[in-house]
Amino acid sequence: MAKPTVALVYQAVQALYHDPDPAGKERASVWLGELQRSMYAWEMADQLLQLKQDVESCYFAAQTMKMKIQTSFFELPPETHIALRDSLLSHIQSLKDLSPIIVTQLALAIADLALQMASWKGCVHTLIEKYSNDVSSMTFLIEILTVLPEEVHSRSLRIGANRRTEIIEDLAYYSSTVVTLLMTCVEKSGSNEKMLIKVFRCLGSWFNLGVLDSNFMANNQLLMVLFQVLQRDETSTNLHEAASDCVCSALYAIENVDTHMPLALQLFQGVLTLETAYHMAVAREDLDKVLNYCRIFTELCETFLETTVKSPGQGMGDLRTLELLLICAGHPQYEVVEISFNFWYRLGENLYKTNDPALHGIFRPYIQRLLHGLARHCQLDPDHEGIPEDTDDFGEFRMRVSDLVKDVIFLVGSMECFSQLYSTLKEGNPPWEVTEAVLFIMAAIAKSVDPENNPTLTEVLEQVVLLPETVHIAVRYTSIELVGEMSEVVDRNPRFLDPVLNYLMKGLREKTLASVAAKAIHNICSVCRDHMAQHFQGLLDIARALDSFALTTEAAVGLLKGTALVLARLPLEKIAECLSDLCAVQVMALKKLLSQDPSNGKAADPTVWLDRLAVIFRHTNPIVENGQTHPCQKVIQEIWPVLSQTLNTHQADNRIVERCCRCLRFAVRCVGKGSASLLQPLVTQMVSVYQVYPHSCFLYLGSILVDEYGMEEGCRQGLLDMLQALCMPTFQLLEQPNGLRNHPDTVDDLFRLATRFVQRSPVTLLSSGIIVHIIQCAIAATTLDHRDANCSVMKFVRDLIHTGVSNDHEDDFELRKQLIGQAMGQHGQQLVTQLMHTCCFCLPPYTLPDVAEVLWEIMVFDRPVSHMYIDTCSTTPDSTCIIHMQLKVDVHIQSSTGECKQVCWAIREFTRLFR
Repeated sequence: MAKPTVALVYQAVQALYHDPDPAGKERASVWLGELQRSMYAWEMADQLLQLKQDVESCYFAAQTMKMKIQTSFFELPPETHIALRDSLLSHIQSLKDLSPIIVTQLALAIADLALQMASWKGCVHTLIEKYSNDVSSMTFLIEILTVLPEEVHSRSLRIGANRRTEIIEDLAYYSSTVVTLLMTCVEKSGSNEKMLIKVFRCLGSWFNLGVLDSNFMANNQLLMVLFQVLQRDETSTNLHEAASDCVCSALYAIENVDTHMPLALQLFQGVLTLETAYHMAVAREDLDKVLNYCRIFTELCETFLETTVKSPGQGMGDLRTLELLLICAGHPQYEVVEISFNFWYRLGENLYKTNDPALHGIFRPYIQRLLHGLARHCQLDPDHEGIPEDTDDFGEFRMRVSDLVKDVIFLVGSMECFSQLYSTLKEGNPPWEVTEAVLFIMAAIAKSVDPENNPTLTEVLEQVVLLPETVHIAVRYTSIELVGEMSEVVDRNPRFLDPVLNYLMKGLREKTLASVAAKAIHNICSVCRDHMAQHFQGLLDIARALDSFALTTEAAVGLLKGTALVLARLPLEKIAECLSDLCAVQVMALKKLLSQDPSNGKAADPTVWLDRLAVIFRHTNPIVENGQTHPCQKVIQEIWPVLSQTLNTHQADNRIVERCCRCLRFAVRCVGKGSASLLQPLVTQMVSVYQVYPHSCFLYLGSILVDEYGMEEGCRQGLLDMLQALCMPTFQLLEQPNGLRNHPDTVDDLFRLATRFVQRSPVTLLSSGIIVHIIQCAIAATTLDHRDANCSVMKFVRDLIHTGVSNDHEDDFELRKQLIGQAMGQHGQQLVTQLMHTCCFCLPPYTLPDVAEVLWEIMVFDRPVSHMYIDTCSTTPDSTCIIHMQLKVDVHIQSSTGECKQVCWAIREFTRLFR
C-alpha cells in the first residue's frame, strides 16, 4: 500500500466506528488491517496519538502500537528504540485522563517494548524514579507495573529463554521497590477504592510471576491491608473481588510451602480469620462475596494439600481448612460447593496413592460429610415437573457430582455408603425429591460395589423394579438409571433378568422415559450378553419398531449396539439370518429413500440409517475359527449394492459420504478378509468419486483397506494403484495457497493411509514412484499447527524411518534398510532442517515429543549422518549461532545415552530460546 495521510487514516477509523453501512465498516476494517501490517503503521499511530482527536482514533492508534511492538518489533532499527520509548511514555502521560482502555493498551505497548529492548536496563527503577512523585501519573504507572509481569510469559512475544530469565531476575531485584511503592499509594490514597483495586491487581500480578521475596512480604503492611479489606463487611463487591484475586495469587505462588514458610504462615493464619466474614456474607445473602471466600478457602486447601496429607491436624496441616470447605458445602447455592471440587479430586488422588488405612480413617468423616452435602445439593426443587434435565447448568453440576463421588467413594467404602443411602429410603418415608437424589448418588457408586453374593444389592434391585407407576416421573427416571448401572448384579443373579426387562420395557413405552430405558437396556445387553441371548427375539422386535419409541438418536443407536452385542453370542449358524433381519429395517429405509424422486432437487437424508447399520456392523463380532466362513460375509455382500448406490447418489455431500465411508469401514472390519469380493468395486468407486469430490474420508477408508489386505501378496499392487490414484487429487488440493492449513483433515487422513502402507507393505511403497512426493508433502506438512494432522505426519515419518531400523527377522529387512537409506540421502537434510525450524517457530510445545521421536529414529538409523544433518541446520539468525551450537552439543551428548526422551528434553530446552 502507498503511504496514507493521517487524515485518511482518521477518516477510515471514523468509518469503522460510525458508518451506518455495514459494507463501509467492512471496507474500513480491511483497509485498517492492511495498514497495521505495513511499515507506515508506526508513524500513523504515533501521529494519531499526538493529535488526540477522540477516543476511537486514540484507541486504534494505541492498539496498533501495541500490536506492532508485539509482532513486528524487528522492523525498527535499534537506534530508534529510545525515541519510541520516550514517545510512548509521553503519549500515556498526555492521554491518561482520556480513557482507561487507552491507558491499558499503551501500558501493554510500553511493557512489551521493555521486554524486547535489551538496552533498557532496570526499566522498573526508571519508571518509578520518573513518575512516583507525581500523584497524577500514579494511575498509569501502576497500570504499567501491573501488565509488565503479565507480559513476561506472553505467547505474543518471542523473546527467548535467555532474555526471559534476564528479565525475571531484573524484576525480582526491583520487586521490593514495587511493593513499597504500592504501600505508599495505599497510605496516600486512604480509602480510595479505585486506587486500592489497582494496587491489589498489581500486587497479584507480581505474585503470579513468582518473584516476590517471601520474608519481605510476610512482614509487609500490604498483606495486613488485604485481609482487613476482606474482613470488613462494608467492602464493595469490586474491591472484594480484587482483594480475593490477590490472596488467591499469593496462595498459588507459595505452593512449594517449605521454601516460603514465613509468608505461608501469614497467609494461612490470615485466611483462617475470614470465617466470620463468610458467615456475615451468607447472612446478607451476598453471593458474590460468598463465592470469593470459597475461592480463597479452596486455594488455601490446594496450597497446603501435601502438608495436610503428611501431617493432618498438625501445624499448617490443620484440618480446620477442610472445615472451611465443608461450611461452604452447606451453602444452599450449589455454585459455592462446586468451586471446591478440584481440591476434593486431588485429595482423593493423594490419599489413594498413599494407601494408608490409618490416614484414610482420619479423612473419612470429612468425605462422609461432603457426600451428605452433595446428596442434598443434588435434590430437584419440590415443585419440579418432568424428568431431571442433563443439559442445563444444574444437570451439568449433578454430572460433576457423580464423577466426584466415584473418585472419593473408596475412602468411605462403596458398600457402606450404598447401604446407608438405601437405609434412608427403607426406614423413612422421605419426600420424592430426597428419594430421587439418594437414588442418583446410589447410581453413581453402584458399579464400584462388589456384586458377588451381596444381599443389599439384590434387595435394592428387587425393590426398584417394584416401584409403582404413580411415583414422581423423576424418581422413575433415576431408578431406571440405577437399574442400568446395576447390570453386573443382574448378570450374577439371572433370576432378576425377566423382572428387570419388564420394568425397563414399561419405561421404553413412555415418551419421557424411553431414552433412559433404552440406555439401561443397552447396559444390560453389554454386561449380560450370554443371558440375553434367549431374549434376542424380543430385542429384534424392539429394533424393528425402533421409530415407534420416543428415542433420541443416541439412545436408538445404543439399543442397536446392545442388540448387536447379544447377536454376536448366538450360535454361528443363526447369526447370518438374525443379522439380515436386524439390518433389514435400515436397508429397506435406504432403498425407499433411493427410490424417491427428489421433488425439491435434493434427495432425503440417509444418515440415520447409515449410522444404525454402522453400529450393527461395528459390534457384531462373533468368534470365528480359522477356516470357517464369517457368518456376516453373505449379509454384507447383499447390502453392498444399496450402500454403493447411496454413496453414488450423495457423492457431493461430504457429511453423507463420511457416514457411508464409516458404515463401510465397520463392514470391512466386521468380516476382515471375508470382504475380499468387495475390494475391487469399492476401490473403483472410491477413486472415481474422489477425482470429482475429494472427501478426506475416502483416504481414511483406504487406510482401513490397506490395514486389512496390505499383507496379502495378491492385493498389494491394487492397493498401491489406489494410493497413487488418491494422491494426485490430494496433492493438487494441498498445493493450493494455504492448502495444508485449509484442509487439515485431508492431511491427517492422507498420512494415516501412508502410515498403514508403511506398516503393512513397506517395500511396495518404498519401491514406488509416489514415495518421493509423499515424503515431500510430509516435510511441508510438518509446519502445520493442527494436533491430529501434525501427529499423523510425524507418525508417518517416524514409522517410515523405523522400517529401516527394526530388524524383525523378515526376509526383506536389508532391502528396506537400503531403500530407507536412499530416501534419507535424498530428503534427510531437508527433513531435519524443516523439523528444527518448525520446533522453534511453528509448533506448540505439546508436539515436541512427536518431533523428538522422528529425530531419534534418524539418529538410530545412522548416528554420524544425523549429526551432520544437525550441524548443517541453519534455523537461527547469525546473532544466535552460539545458542544454536549449544543445541548441537546438547543433542549429541544427550542422545548418546540411548533415550528418546533425552532428545525431547534437548529440543524443549532449545526451543525455549526462541519462544
